[in-house]
Amino acid sequence: MGDDVANDYTPDDVSPPGETLSEVLEMIGMSQAELARRTGRPNKTINEIIQGKAALTPETALQLERVLNIPTGFWIRREQHYRESLARREEANRLAEHIDWLKEVPVKAMIAEGWIRDFDDEIDQLREVLRFFGIASPDQWAAIWEREHISAPAFRRSPSFKANPMAVAAWLRKGELMAQDIDAEPYDDEAFRKVLLRARAMTVRPPEVFRPELLRLCSSAGVAVVFLPQLPETGASGVTRWLTPEKALIQFSLRYKTNDQFWFTLFHEAGHILLHGKRDVFLEEDDGRDARKEQEADRFAANVLIPPDDWRRLVQWIHADRSMSKAAITSFAEEIGIAPGIVVGRLQHEGLLPYSHCNDLKVRLAWGIG
Repeated sequence: MGDDVANDYTPDDVSPPGETLSEVLEMIGMSQAELARRTGRPNKTINEIIQGKAALTPETALQLERVLNIPTGFWIRREQHYRESLARREEANRLAEHIDWLKEVPVKAMIAEGWIRDFDDEIDQLREVLRFFGIASPDQWAAIWEREHISAPAFRRSPSFKANPMAVAAWLRKGELMAQDIDAEPYDDEAFRKVLLRARAMTVRPPEVFRPELLRLCSSAGVAVVFLPQLPETGASGVTRWLTPEKALIQFSLRYKTNDQFWFTLFHEAGHILLHGKRDVFLEEDDGRDARKEQEADRFAANVLIPPDDWRRLVQWIHADRSMSKAAITSFAEEIGIAPGIVVGRLQHEGLLPYSHCNDLKVRLAWGIG
């Protein structure tokens, strides 16, 4: 473990401040009864403080400073450290009952990605996982992440893919934490629409060029964009949700192999932000695009990338028995200002071009993780 772990160390076993008080009394030759008389406290109270049965209050600390000439802050800190030690000991006993829950969490994968730190002690590892999720115990995980995120009605799940809820929740949480570090202006609907028009022109650029500019533009309109590799058994290509009423999040995994997949998904997610409620969570997987809101987002993405008038013109051209050559696709794409691979993807999806044709016009994306 690194220095950051060592700096977090807090001893779990701290003696009560009464032990120090007893040592001081012995050193100066003062009895408990004499201390009680000088402080005006009952003998029983002084004895219980020394035995650790009663708390050493700020009022008592002030009195000890006057009588023993030992600063009030010293006694208050000793009491605070002792009570914290007791609380940690009690917490460890409670957490020990949840060790089996830890086995459900993809801990090794999260450690490998650098999302959490690695601990030898199971209780410490459990604490680390709880810190990651921002919850006090596994009971809160069920109440917050499972109920509000994983099982939310708008959290679309593919019937053909059996995702691990823990892996999905961890991926969502990491994206949330990354988005919190993104400075974004308050969300502005009109500004975001303008951003999308500029993003459309980026479709001809490689990821290392368009990604930083895309993140900057979106954050200027109140939308945080996060690229985050998925964990095993996550099965999601992206998610859209609102972190606050003024900040939306579009989170991408790096599953996209070609530019037509990525750009369609980006505008699909943007459609959710512009068209749908701020309480919705949309997890994008490979299947199941049959809900009304999904169809609306699909239609939004298709129309922004290839405006309806241009699409109708292309379809009419195809139906006029002209050959759909690579040159023709490239010429059309250049005319409307988008990447040819996007046109190929749309034609294939609409059944106007076999999925085996013109795939070399799609650009395979090499995602960096930096």
